[in-house]
Amino acid sequence: MASDLSGQPMTQYIAESSDVGILDLLRKTGPLGVSELSQAMRVTATAVRQRLVRLMAQGLVDRELVSPAGRGRPGHRYQLTDKGRRQTGANFVDLSLALWQEIRAIEDPEVRRGLLARIARTLASMYQGQIEGQTTAERMQSVSRLFAERDVPFAVEDSGSLPVLTALACPYPQLAEQDRGICALERMMFAELVGDGLKLSSCRLDGDECCRFTSN
Repeated sequence: MASDLSGQPMTQYIAESSDVGILDLLRKTGPLGVSELSQAMRVTATAVRQRLVRLMAQGLVDRELVSPAGRGRPGHRYQLTDKGRRQTGANFVDLSLALWQEIRAIEDPEVRRGLLARIARTLASMYQGQIEGQTTAERMQSVSRLFAERDVPFAVEDSGSLPVLTALACPYPQLAEQDRGICALERMMFAELVGDGLKLSSCRLDGDECCRFTSN
């Protein structure tokens, strides 16, 4: 099995879908306690607590101490943070597809490439404050962690003298099915974030196992 630069298997980067279930439940119902979440999701309280710890570490959920109306011990209730609300219940797929179709319809290739470059820079600027590290490998690791928070698994492989940023799943699958230009936009965005020229050395659309981005 392929591993990242720390020697850990790539599968550790695949986010658990159960976390998404908790986020969706809190979005629909509002604050809940561990026992309520356990009953609703039909899992043990221990499993719920483990997931809540993970979601709180990601800044998606917070908790408040609530005192009962009558007798009894105070308990915690969990709710979505602003970040958590932004990442749940939002379906921008149709809008993204419509906008991408309009981009594809631009006939002048120079105009189209310029627009893609501006979009890539805008996306990179949104993420830039969350990217850390001095070396290319360190910044790739930071990109990997950033996208893991968005349930898009990436890993960093050690390929000889150069690190490789590997997409274990496509962040834009429906767009990529229509036009591989999204791969060019993704490459430009990662180049902005990593601070180094990158090339798409392998691509799922060409039948490769994963999409890999390597330094020029």
